[in-house]
Amino acid sequence: MKMKILPPTLRNPRRYIAFELISEKELGRDEIISVIWESCLRLHGECETSNFRLWLMKLWSFDFPDAVMTLGVLQCQRGYEEKVMAALTSAHHHGGKRLAFHVLGISGTIRSATQKFIKPLDKDKY
Repeated sequence: MKMKILPPTLRNPRRYIAFELISEKELGRDEIISVIWESCLRLHGECETSNFRLWLMKLWSFDFPDAVMTLGVLQCQRGYEEKVMAALTSAHHHGGKRLAFHVLGISGTIRSATQKFIKPLDKDKY
């Protein structure tokens, strides 16, 4: 017997947070996930962080002479956006190197998050 997919009316509503990460060295996808989880756990604890349902959707990376800028889209559950944004901005070190998160905006779909917040920044860089 094949399992049925949960209908959209019963799924948890999601929001997508577009962010910018500026760091001294290039961070891989796993390292960025680790930084996000550590900052959420440090600020909110395990029980609250488990409700966020975090998932890193997409990443774009740009190299500059003195820093690396990474743009990304992070998925979280609706209602917890402000707590996730607070945790992101509290992260400032990883592996002895400095980093800074800047939240660019919140959206209801990945497509609108990239069109509103990520793509305009891409055109300015070149």
